Amino acid sequence: MSDSVIAAIIAGTATLSASFLQLRSAALRDAGKPGAAARRKSRLQRIVFLVIVGGSVVSGFAFSQWLTQGERAAQGALQKELQARIAEVSHTAGELEAPRAAERSEIETGVLRRIGGDGVAVAATVPACRAGAAGPVTTPTSTAGAAAPARACSEAEATPVTLCATIPAGATVTEVALFSRLDDTQTPWSASRYLPGQESAQARFADKYSETAPEAGSRQVCQTFAHWDAEHARVVRVLVRYSL
Repeated sequence: MSDSVIAAIIAGTATLSASFLQLRSAALRDAGKPGAAARRKSRLQRIVFLVIVGGSVVSGFAFSQWLTQGERAAQGALQKELQARIAEVSHTAGELEAPRAAERSEIETGVLRRIGGDGVAVAATVPACRAGAAGPVTTPTSTAGAAAPARACSEAEATPVTLCATIPAGATVTEVALFSRLDDTQTPWSASRYLPGQESAQARFADKYSETAPEAGSRQVCQTFAHWDAEHARVVRVLVRYSL
């Protein structure tokens, strides 16, 4: 119980005790007085006592309600003020978060644009082609113990390799540059460029690149490469440039 309710209970108890003592004293004084007048007086005193008890209960309850009303009002005002402060803090946090989100998005877009201008490169090493068992095998005359040369592959026997570069879903592809060189050479990439569909040194890129459907904010640009050289491995590189 709150302090106000306890104070009301104490006040009511004190009032009842005082009334009871007064009634008891009056009853003792009238105990030796016989007659109807004494009985009427005793009855009147009991009625007064009950009235005092009822009044004490009502007044104690009213007093406790009056005391707690102020506390409830103060508590309600404090709660409203706290809710207003929370709403203000939430609003301020939202206002601060909006510029941060916009700034972060702008920075991310700038980085993606720079990457798109430089290009997204993917590379792979394609081993020398290994022809199947079917088909003629040419074994030239050689001295004993000499190893037979590997049988040449045809383009149909080559295993295509697909290279995919990941770009943003909303990007526009501006260029797909294709490069290939022998694995054991250091020829500059600028001197090793291929055109789509161009055959050179038993290697060929597909005529067109393909794209996958956008997923999770990105998509892939893929290019297929076929290599049927039976003696040398090749390094293949695809560079995809895009704009936002």
